[in-house]
Amino acid sequence: MVKIGIVGVGTVGLSVVKNLQKNRDLIRARAGKEIIVKSGVVRNLNKKRDVNIHLTTDYKEITRDPEIDIVVELMGGVDEAYEVVKDALKHNKAVVTANKALLAYHRFELQSIANTPFEYEASVAGGIPIIKALRDGLSANHIQEIKGIINGTCNYILTEMKKGRDYAEVLKEAQELGYAEADPTFDVGGFDAAHKLLILASIAYNIDAKPEDILIEGIENINLTDIEFAKEFGYEIKLLGIAKKIGNEIELRVHPTLIKNSQMIAKVDGVMNAVSVIGDVVGETMYYGPGAGGDATASAVISDIIEIARGNVNPMLGYKKPLESEKVRLKTSDEIETKYYLRIAVNDKLGVLEKIANTLAKNNISIESFLQKPKNGYVKLLFSTHKSLEKDVKKAISEIENFDFVIKPINFIRIEG
Repeated sequence: MVKIGIVGVGTVGLSVVKNLQKNRDLIRARAGKEIIVKSGVVRNLNKKRDVNIHLTTDYKEITRDPEIDIVVELMGGVDEAYEVVKDALKHNKAVVTANKALLAYHRFELQSIANTPFEYEASVAGGIPIIKALRDGLSANHIQEIKGIINGTCNYILTEMKKGRDYAEVLKEAQELGYAEADPTFDVGGFDAAHKLLILASIAYNIDAKPEDILIEGIENINLTDIEFAKEFGYEIKLLGIAKKIGNEIELRVHPTLIKNSQMIAKVDGVMNAVSVIGDVVGETMYYGPGAGGDATASAVISDIIEIARGNVNPMLGYKKPLESEKVRLKTSDEIETKYYLRIAVNDKLGVLEKIANTLAKNNISIESFLQKPKNGYVKLLFSTHKSLEKDVKKAISEIENFDFVIKPINFIRIEG
């Protein structure tokens, strides 16, 4: 018998308890052992919960209970969760967590002190088994690239905007449907996706980057003009988490991205998640499924519990020695090289286009395509570029914004593929 304690009996925690009980016989057959939830930690004992387990407000009752084999951390947050997980590991408990923020900041510290199994499949893309695929199934590969739609809220908003709906209108609807929080910044600002990308990059490249170290941009500035440009030139706009290895350098970035509508990942709509991984041996593999929700996340949590109950012990990040002979280096955002889309609102004057084109050329940026959209007394100029350096694009934008005919801040989106 394996006894578990759950720290955080909210939506996901309740789903874990109920599904362990509902599928008890199946899980016992797969794990080879009975799995029992002994205790749970909550913040408020007076709140009614439809669950028949012992509840407490003191996490040490679980992390230090000699009968508990696995501590399941589902409380969220960073600092308090870090203390809970450290205490569990210190008292030789196996740990399962769904906490992406915790791992975005402390995955390497936790790996260094974990002498017991530590699993975290549910921390990235909910019900998609991407951690196991990357850590185990693709372990024969050098990972060349990861591209992921790993935030369902943003994907839902961008999908609905393709129907001609305004960003603000769709965001409000996403909040009403429960896809977005009352304060949606963590999702629409790209931070949620960034935490998940950092976890995947750690497995792929053994790189200890923090959210503050990488490029993170959200979808707040995307408007219907951008959606129309994408459609006209055969693109979709998706918020992507992107990891690439070029030589011994790693690119890590999260931002809205124009991708060709012929790519498989471009066809993923609504609240669904998808991750594309390119390995040097296998080529491209694709993983698709629900990225959030109580049951989808609980499915991944329970799979980790079963894995531990079977006695399988994997290195937390999937390797026992450094992956590369030489240490990898994280590229700065200025060093990123890709194609770009620019949206520039200008007064309709003679010579405007020439001045913009000359400024771009002066900064080593060549134009690939161009579209002009009249708009209530001014003009929107839409450009796509050939491959350019981020620092050159930002410098050109800064110079163009100083022209007196530019009437709004310039928006730009990076293009992949």
